[in-house]
Amino acid sequence: MPIDYDADLSVSALPAFQDNYVWVVRGLLDERRVAVVDPGDATVVEQALAQHQWILDSILITHHHADHVGGIEALLSRRPGEDVPVFGPASESIPGRSVALSGGETINLTRLGLTFAVISVPGHTLGHLAYYGHNTLFSGDTLFSAGCGRLFEGTAAQMLHSLDRLGSLPGSTQVCCTHEYTASNLRFAAVVEPLNEARVERTAQVLELRAKGVPTLPVRLSKERAYNPFLRSREPSVRAAVQAHAGRAIVDPMEVFATLRRWKDEFRG
Repeated sequence: MPIDYDADLSVSALPAFQDNYVWVVRGLLDERRVAVVDPGDATVVEQALAQHQWILDSILITHHHADHVGGIEALLSRRPGEDVPVFGPASESIPGRSVALSGGETINLTRLGLTFAVISVPGHTLGHLAYYGHNTLFSGDTLFSAGCGRLFEGTAAQMLHSLDRLGSLPGSTQVCCTHEYTASNLRFAAVVEPLNEARVERTAQVLELRAKGVPTLPVRLSKERAYNPFLRSREPSVRAAVQAHAGRAIVDPMEVFATLRRWKDEFRG
């Protein structure tokens, strides 16, 4: 279902599995040509391509987990001889990858008229990448609405640095992450900052959207800064909540963040 949002390109979120989204990005030069981000499920992509008569132009991958890469080979196998580049982390095993990236590059999808900066954001995995361009951020499993990814491979220090990088992007940036975790993340945020009015407003919006079966994404980064506890770990209110939960004084920002992340891992709200 297409999502209207304040950015310079058109995106669609294709629901996959239980709570994944595959992002479809339409070209500026030719709206029939599209890129897909993290196609864990080839079937939902093929259905959308057929329904809208879109042409698959390229594939962008944020990290190696199966629910993000599982559909690549099927998509490529149905297009023998076609030039469908697959962009992905150089340090991770990505099926069909043709362009290896480490962060710091700029990729040009020339047939779509699109350009994205590649940002290294280790934490969830060591080689995790994010793609930023046209006022849009594809953050994979690093930055979620009201949350962040689990530390499967990286450290808390790496994740905090990665979130600092993403959080410093312009506030108008529209965040397109790869999971519909917003409602559950907001329940944790309510425990951390029960008096946060921005969180209360976002929760009401999310409940209304989910009741209609509508994605809660994209979301403006400036809004995330107001209620996402993982972007707010240096705020006195968040630090106080973390200290109360831990039952001890915690001053170091990295330790505050690490304790917050462990708290979320244990949270059953």
